[in-house]
Amino acid sequence: MSIEVGKKAPDFKLFDTQEREVKLEDFRGSKLVLFFYPKANTSG
Repeated sequence: MSIEVGKKAPDFKLFDTQEREVKLEDFRGSKLVLFFYPKANTSG
């Protein structure tokens, strides 16, 4: 999935490093930087 520059990201949820659920909507109205990295021992 790709998103055009300047468009809003679709709502999603994931788990942080402490296994707590985090939803994009929790940060609405705030500036947010997302950094995704591959899980250990995987290609990517």
